[in-house]
Amino acid sequence: MAPLPEIDLAGADVLRDPVAAYGEAREQAPLARLHAPGIPPMWAVTRYREAKAVLADPRFEVTAASFALRPRDLPADCLPYLRTMQEMNGPEHARLRRLVSPAFGARRAAGFRPRIEKVVAGFLDALSIDAENGHADLVSGFARPLPMEVIGELIGVPPTDRPRWHRYGAAVAAGAGQDFAEAVPRIIADARAAIAQRRDEPGDDLVSELLRGPSGGGEKPSEAELITLVWHLVLAGQVPAHLIANAVDALLAHPAQLAALREDPGLMPGAVEELLRWCGPQLLTIPRYPREDTEIGGTPIPAGEPVVTVIAAANRDPRAFPDAGRLDVTRPVTGPGHLAFAHGPHFCLGAAPARVQTEAALTALLQRFPRLAPLPDGARRVPDPATLRLAGLHVALQEPHC
Repeated sequence: MAPLPEIDLAGADVLRDPVAAYGEAREQAPLARLHAPGIPPMWAVTRYREAKAVLADPRFEVTAASFALRPRDLPADCLPYLRTMQEMNGPEHARLRRLVSPAFGARRAAGFRPRIEKVVAGFLDALSIDAENGHADLVSGFARPLPMEVIGELIGVPPTDRPRWHRYGAAVAAGAGQDFAEAVPRIIADARAAIAQRRDEPGDDLVSELLRGPSGGGEKPSEAELITLVWHLVLAGQVPAHLIANAVDALLAHPAQLAALREDPGLMPGAVEELLRWCGPQLLTIPRYPREDTEIGGTPIPAGEPVVTVIAAANRDPRAFPDAGRLDVTRPVTGPGHLAFAHGPHFCLGAAPARVQTEAALTALLQRFPRLAPLPDGARRVPDPATLRLAGLHVALQEPHC
């Protein structure tokens, strides 16, 4: 058997273009060895069929060790709330997911769309006003703050409190450091306060819905579980922020695809799925640990050794997607589904709201600025082997004069 390809997460090729580096490993073998400073080697699944199988296999468990790089300088009383559904398996995970899933389904997300569109319009209004010489940064002025404002709508945060939540989102996006450590207890405290307020003054929001519980009665999430869910939402809010910026950058880099989308806005739902496949922000899943000895692609995997799936490689696997190396906003949504939101028991709970938010954001942006154009060197990507994200996306709005 030929030696498996080696992926160095700190290597220049990975930091420069992780999608290309992971794709090169995929074409060599369905499995690679992944190395990163300070952690033991991991198995990396690079092809679609094998990746989808691992994500659906209950033998590959997400454990506390999957989050070994979580910052340690956090108050002890916050730690229980940081254990989200991502760290749960089996009946524990299934029970909590059953209780909260109805509030995050496609129908509920569609019901929130008018409110999301109103939030989007507000940010685009501000972008028009604040633009200097018709130029704007779509990351700082639109994509980054939008999800936290939407989360405020979803959980019923009063508008006067939302600037504070935007600061929380920025601290969480940093992922570590003093700002992150200081933000966590404040998020927990404000989540507790928001839940108490919604209990006293129910509204049309997700927290109120979960506090009411299912019609006809039945089990409801505990207060601790609701606080944890709010924390999870703050974490997950970074996904649409990165996705929207990545999507605009990809469309600007592919003018024919942008033109097709402008000509037929009805393509947007399918285009969002294609953009999730092409430039979804999560490049790697968190590690999973097999409960028993197993094998992947013919390679034996001992029990307890960490396994990640390389979403970026699987989503461009030509064995699964025809003409996989081409962005195509008209690609049929039938056939294999992308893995941008993972697969199996841990499929992303917020997938439907993220889709609606991205559709609303891209639709409004392209309508508002029909001559949106990239600026030279306007896209600045963060060198991150695990997340495809931009530090800035400077564009010319070229808004037509009325």
